[in-house]
Amino acid sequence: MTTTPVSADVLVIGWGLAGLVAASEAVAAGRRVIIVDQEPRSNLGGQAWWSFGGLFFIDSPEQRRMGIKDSLELARQDWFGNAGFDRDEDEWPRKWAEAYLQFAAGEKRAWLRERGVGFFPVVGWAERGGYGALGPGNSVPRFHVTWGTGPGIVAPFDEAVHRAEEAGTVTILPRHRVTELILSNGAIVGARGDVLADSPTERGTASSRDIVGAFEISAGATIVSSGGIGGNHDLVRSSWPERLGRPPAHMLSGVPAYVDGSMQPVATAAGARLI
Repeated sequence: MTTTPVSADVLVIGWGLAGLVAASEAVAAGRRVIIVDQEPRSNLGGQAWWSFGGLFFIDSPEQRRMGIKDSLELARQDWFGNAGFDRDEDEWPRKWAEAYLQFAAGEKRAWLRERGVGFFPVVGWAERGGYGALGPGNSVPRFHVTWGTGPGIVAPFDEAVHRAEEAGTVTILPRHRVTELILSNGAIVGARGDVLADSPTERGTASSRDIVGAFEISAGATIVSSGGIGGNHDLVRSSWPERLGRPPAHMLSGVPAYVDGSMQPVATAAGARLI
């Protein structure tokens, strides 16, 4: 079968935390949104649902209460010292990092609190660095754990999207796998792909990839929020840095099988540059 083409103001590809946040923000701005994902609805929330809910804040009340002295300047020194950003292709990653640092030191915590997200009062020290800010890692604790961990950080955005779905401003299409981003005059104007057979699996378990139809969606803006590559060992090996030598013959996945990086070649074919 072939579904009837549909359209929206915003198409969001992937319904993990990034996709749910993007969709909820678009709805708040008065836009009509379609969300597609290759998985059954049981996996809504993606990898974030399984996470510890750790959030990166800079100079937070939780840090100050513990006597941790942090600042935007120190966090920037930590991040840039770790990332390097010493290649021509690092221009946009550097800009993204700076924007995120500004967000983490500014409105991020208050923005989440407005949505009912709370944080454990003890700040952790993930990605711990050495004893100064010039080496890799964080030189002070910045790992703020969400009350309710991963499900707790997903919940407010999941709820916002569900309310919008009930109001008719969001359409959620499970089992829709994007295979092509549609280009017109140098711009992405939507996507097309496969409709997969229903696969009533539990969250995190592998679902089928049987194709039963096709779809095409046009959109004023398209957001790709499709997650990583950790469940696709072949793609991990092909992306392995030469400086680390030969990739391991045997690997373990810390993510569900659907974290397969399938949108990377699709995005690349449409002109995206991967780093």
